[in-house]
This record gives sequence, C-alpha cells and structure tokens, in this order.
Amino acid sequence: MRVKKFDWDKGNVDKNLVKHKVDFREAEEIFFNKKIKFYPDWKHSIKEDRFIALGVTNKSRKLTIIFTKRKNEIRIISARDQNKRERKQYGQN
Repeated sequence: MRVKKFDWDKGNVDKNLVKHKVDFREAEEIFFNKKIKFYPDWKHSIKEDRFIALGVTNKSRKLTIIFTKRKNEIRIISARDQNKRERKQYGQN
C-alpha cells in the first residue's frame, strides 16, 4: 500500500494518546516499515471500508491500527498495542 498522506481527526489523536498512549506520529511509522500486515475489518465496515494493520514502529513497538482510506489519504481511527492474538498473527509469515 502506497501512503501519500495521513488525515487525522483531532478527537482520535487525543483519544489514542490518552487511552492507548500512542502518539499519531508513532502510529504512522508502521506504514513505512517493512513488515506490515493488512486485513479487512468486516465487523466495522458498515458505513465505509475499514482495515486492520499490524506493524511495528521504529522503536519495535508492535501496534494494531484501525484505519480507512479516503481518496489517497489514510485516516487512522484507532492505534493501540497488539494483544496476544494479534502478536501471534503478526509473527506468522
């Protein structure tokens, strides 16, 4: 996936920082690192297609990112540490 630009909602920036301790700049890093996995988020794709990205930051923090694509922009909805199941899924080739 080629990323040109990110679109952040101020409320989501604050929510992710307070609730999950993930800064928006750190969340963006996983889209530029080599090992990233994408999955459709069927459960939450009612009004628009949403996706799940499993990746790692520049400091090796494993994150789960929920996002949507609008035009050529990535709109991050949620960013948090991977849970046990996601870490296992991310570790598989």
